[in-house]
Amino acid sequence: MYTDFAKVYDLLMQDVDYDAWAAHLLRLLRLNGVQDGSAVCECACGTGSLTIPLQKAGFRMTGVDLSDKMLEEAMRKARASGCLLPFIRQDMTRLSLPRKADAILCTCDGVNYLSPESLPLFLSAACSNLKSGGVLLFDLSTPWKLKNLLGNQSLTRREDSFVYLWDNAWDDKKQCVHLDLTVFLPEADGRYRRVDETQTQYAHERPFLRECLRKAGFVSIRFYGKFRLSGPREKDDRWHVLAVRP
Repeated sequence: MYTDFAKVYDLLMQDVDYDAWAAHLLRLLRLNGVQDGSAVCECACGTGSLTIPLQKAGFRMTGVDLSDKMLEEAMRKARASGCLLPFIRQDMTRLSLPRKADAILCTCDGVNYLSPESLPLFLSAACSNLKSGGVLLFDLSTPWKLKNLLGNQSLTRREDSFVYLWDNAWDDKKQCVHLDLTVFLPEADGRYRRVDETQTQYAHERPFLRECLRKAGFVSIRFYGKFRLSGPREKDDRWHVLAVRP
């Protein structure tokens, strides 16, 4: 996952307001005692679109991702923005930081890519890599979104700089959605280059998330609605989840 696709990821995500997203993360972290200068690790950091603004906001960021290609893009963007921060290739289910962090993040659906068997591994690893009183904060697409907005949908988008075809299939037995994305990028000679990407996102219900967090050792578990400080609503398409290592 995310090999050739890393080159077009930011192109497809250009409509996302990362500044507003980073501002909300900052607000949640600061309300929970994570202040400027704190060591913060972002797992599944991708091309660093949130890692970099969080570094500029005052945190000492580390980006972790499994994809070499995504990390290459992240490092290129960090250099271009004048930021110096480490990016590390690791599987977040086996996270191992050189020093324990004040906070660990996993944003932009990173948790959705973890199966029900893999999710507890990540949560346990995150807890082990946090200082006492450290904060875990992640967001994920809700089961309602995966079933009703993405599941069994076919989407097409045409722009001057790309065309994509996106076919989804909901698996009710496994409670996941399989995503097949084909992107066509125009070349200088008038031809198009094709990039294919296949992914699976899992629907994690709140009781399951809460129980996994509790078993991993977390306390003060809270769920927030999309970019709000209030609780989830029935048709939220995103939850933010915060928990504390005792």
